[in-house]
Amino acid sequence: MIVVTPELRARLLANGREHDIDRIPAVKFFNPLGEGVWLATELGEDGDTLFGLADLGEPELGSFSLAEMSAIRLPLGLGIERDLLFEGLLPISVWAEAARQTGSVRDAERMLHALHRSLPAGGAVRRE
Repeated sequence: MIVVTPELRARLLANGREHDIDRIPAVKFFNPLGEGVWLATELGEDGDTLFGLADLGEPELGSFSLAEMSAIRLPLGLGIERDLLFEGLLPISVWAEAARQTGSVRDAERMLHALHRSLPAGGAVRRE
């Protein structure tokens, strides 16, 4: 079941009011039984249209509907879930490129988190 808290909704709406910014994803939705991952950076004023990176077999940037995702019914009474532990860490353009290179958002997430863990504390790269 998708649960978008009032705080998350406000953040996504605020992000949607400012255009042309390469934002860090605010939320991740996923299919707990298989293919389907969505990273959202913003929510349109209609309260339904999310923008971000969707992966239903091939990752692509674009818009998707919160209502449509919420209406998906999976076996065992499950639905699309929100990843409560998700950390965006990097701008959506980095996610999109990593997903293109690895072939999926899930593989990109593993790669980006491994890279992030390998950086020195604070995430900065030391230059000499």
